[in-house]
Amino acid sequence: MTTTYPFPVSGDEFKGKRVLVTGGTKGMGQAMVRRFTLSGASVATTARSPLSDGQAVPLFVQTDIGTAAGVQDVISRIQQEWGGLDILVNNVGGSDAQNGGYKALSDDDWQKALNVNLLASVRLDRAFLPGMIERKSGVILHISSIQHRLPLYDATLAYAAAKGALNTYNKGLANEVGPKGVRVNMISPGFIETSGAHGMILQLAQSSGISEDAARQQIMNMIGGIPIGRPGQPEEV
Repeated sequence: MTTTYPFPVSGDEFKGKRVLVTGGTKGMGQAMVRRFTLSGASVATTARSPLSDGQAVPLFVQTDIGTAAGVQDVISRIQQEWGGLDILVNNVGGSDAQNGGYKALSDDDWQKALNVNLLASVRLDRAFLPGMIERKSGVILHISSIQHRLPLYDATLAYAAAKGALNTYNKGLANEVGPKGVRVNMISPGFIETSGAHGMILQLAQSSGISEDAARQQIMNMIGGIPIGRPGQPEEV
């Protein structure tokens, strides 16, 4: 399948850079892995599931970075193979909580949301920042969500709260390490129709007894509308 990007791609823009994109086998993560690879970077990624047939990544770690042990798996492999990173993209995130608002969220649901959407980034940053600071060069990107300020409370309240915490952490970390040569930035995508988001559309359609298109429109309305009239695509982030 040919991927079309809405911006120029240079074959040497990231030449020689060591890049980790967490959760890079689907959706936005997969699009970022492709983009960095096309631009000359050495790219590593992670996922809980094995690579699909036909997928190829220079360095792949199959693990769950929603756990401290899973994060350590990634850290150990990167340090062993590359000795550090130049660019860290903390992309892993999401929610599989059931519908039902605050009443449906157990302590386990809340802890899982924090582990995946906040603590995975904190743990990886803590491991790779010292090398970046020593070199006085490096970039950390945190992929947040528009839900940090426009939460969809029915099924993703814990997710939205964790992303809000990630935003605050991002600002503080940027202030701390910016003067030491490391750039820390955050991207808060709106409604991007990844496979996970499409699953949420189908879940809403089924639970509400409406069509898929109506469910998609309902989500767009809940986040205040989208000027182009459709969700974004992963390659557009």
